[in-house]
Order: sequence, then C-alpha cells, then structure tokens
Amino acid sequence: MKYQSKKEAILLLKDGTIFKGKSIGIEGTAVGEICFNTGTTGYQEIFTDPSYFGQIMVTTNAHIGNYGTNQKEEESDGIKISGLVCKNFSYDYSRVDADESLLTYFSKQNFVAISDIDTRALVRYIRDKGAMNAVISTETDLQKLQKELDKIPSMEGLELASKVSTTEAYTVGNENATYRIAALDLGIKRNIINNFVQRDCFVKVFPFNSSFEDLEAFNPDGYFLSNGPGDPTPLKGAQDVANEIIKRDLPLFGICLGHQVIALANGIKTYKMFNGHRGINHPVKNLITGKGEITSQNHGFVVAKEDVDNHPDFEMTHQHLNDNTLAGMHIKNKNCFSVQYHPEASPGPHDSSYLFDQFIDNMKLKTV
Repeated sequence: MKYQSKKEAILLLKDGTIFKGKSIGIEGTAVGEICFNTGTTGYQEIFTDPSYFGQIMVTTNAHIGNYGTNQKEEESDGIKISGLVCKNFSYDYSRVDADESLLTYFSKQNFVAISDIDTRALVRYIRDKGAMNAVISTETDLQKLQKELDKIPSMEGLELASKVSTTEAYTVGNENATYRIAALDLGIKRNIINNFVQRDCFVKVFPFNSSFEDLEAFNPDGYFLSNGPGDPTPLKGAQDVANEIIKRDLPLFGICLGHQVIALANGIKTYKMFNGHRGINHPVKNLITGKGEITSQNHGFVVAKEDVDNHPDFEMTHQHLNDNTLAGMHIKNKNCFSVQYHPEASPGPHDSSYLFDQFIDNMKLKTV
C-alpha cells in the first residue's frame, strides 16, 4: 500500500448506499460487517479486541487519535477490526505516556481507515436499517467495490474463533498461584487474563479446538470460556467442552461468545441482533442483588431470553435495561454462570469486576 494524505475515499454499504470521505493516508480496501461503538475513549483497546474480527468499525466519538497509542493498551497482538470509519482523524496527539501516533500505528499494520464521514448520519442509517456488510476504499470504481462486497459472507453462521485463537497453549502468571484456570481461547482479551492473574491465578490458555481432556490435563480449579467474534452456532467443539465441564459440575465462567456457547450446549438458542450492543455505557440490572451496573459491551449475537425463562435448570441473573435482552445467567444446580458483557472493561467502567471475584469464590468451594 502507498501512503497519501487526504485522498478521496468511499464507503459502500450492501444495500447500495454510498458515503464519501477522505483517506487518512493509507491506500487500500477493507471489507466486513459494519458496526458502531458509542464509547468516547479506549479506541486502541477496541481496535485490538479479537471480538471485532471481520467488522468495519464506525466510531461515534468526533475525534479519533488525539491521545496516540500505547503498546500496553493492546488487547491482542495487533489490530483485529477490518477497517475504521471516523469523523475527525487526529494526526497529532497529546499524552505523556503515548508511544506513537495512531497514523504510525496504522501504517505499520497497513490498516485502512477513512475519515471526514458524517458518522452521525451513518450511525442513524445503520440503526434504522440494521447491521450489514460494507466496503471502504480509496478505490472509487463502484463496480470493483461491488465485486469485493459480493465476496463477503454473512456474519450469521460464520465461524471466526479459529481466525483469532492461539495456535498453541501458553501460560500466564505464577505457577505457584493459589488457583489454576484453564481458559478456552475463542478470541480472549489480555485484560481478562490480567484480571485472573491479579486474583492469584495461574492461567493456561488453550486453542479454540482443544478438547475437555486437553484442558483437564492442566488440573485446573476452574474453567473459562472466552469472548470472541462470529456466530457461536458453528462452535460444536467448544459446546462439547462446555457440556463436559457442566456434566462434572466443575467451576465454569463464560463471557460473551463463551456465554453463548454455554447456552447452545444446553439446547438454548442464540440469534443475531438487528444491531448489536457496542459501547461502554450499557445499563444492566443484576436481578439477584437488584443493583444496577454500567457495563462495557461488544456483541452482535445474544442468548434467547425466552429459552432461558422456559428452561427448568437455568435462571436469568442480569438484564440489559435498554432492550430487556438477557445479559447474564446461571445453572441452578451446577457451578456455572456467564454474562454477555465484559467485566474486565478495557475500555469502560469496572462496575462488574465482582464477577471475577465470584468465580474465585466458586473455585474456593471446589477446593475446600
């Protein structure tokens, strides 16, 4: 790719709608399902979150890049979103502990982003029409772009965990820690692992296609199913792992995609949302304590609330207050619970960090 500032750029949606903007200086084309995030900060964490793999991100905050980047704030080994659409791209940055500008960060990874788009109009359009595939490019030949767009598969039914999961198991933390956790990597964020390590846990992270026997060989005190991208339905192996853990009544905690996998493993359906939840200010009510939480969320699929309500062994524990969708659940007679949102935040508030403590308490009961 060549680098050229403020070249004409284009966004083409699947339904034929066109938005015109400018390149930030990196030529190329990016394709994926378009989505938007309402957060006002934490753009680097968002861009490197594996759950966003295969998606073009629209940021609703007016300025992106104004505080640069810092290597410590990456949630994975690099950018995971397919492309970026923003209003104002900041070439200059101001932060004492920044490593480099966002443009330099993008340039090193040949990442395509476009600016000068009316993101308010774009987000309103997506909200009305629903999530759809899109292409962004410095190429302005609409026929060529349409051909690229036609190649993109629907997110529904798409297995993407294999694209972001580790290929080999690895460990994090002190091997003499009090607790051992086997984590199935469906697209895990680094700060989830950090939250476990901070709570005196030794974590072994396994590839997405690992068997229960692989995880069990680590002799863990608890099991974790991570967040990740794509549709949970094709993840039959992960569902088998969840089934085995639940059958043996071992401590199990799931976040986002892992939460959905637990549901599917028990005959509870999931479905693709018209527009997902992506932001750091989503209100959730803990139905057990009656307390409210402001949460960080990133998902385009959700567990069917009516299936949980009708399941004799499951109980909804958390509810999203904007649309009343299911945000958390547990199995009444098993050591298993899960949530649809991100208690580690990164970015976002830490109202829900108690869920990591809850998992530790469940492991304590197992080891007593």
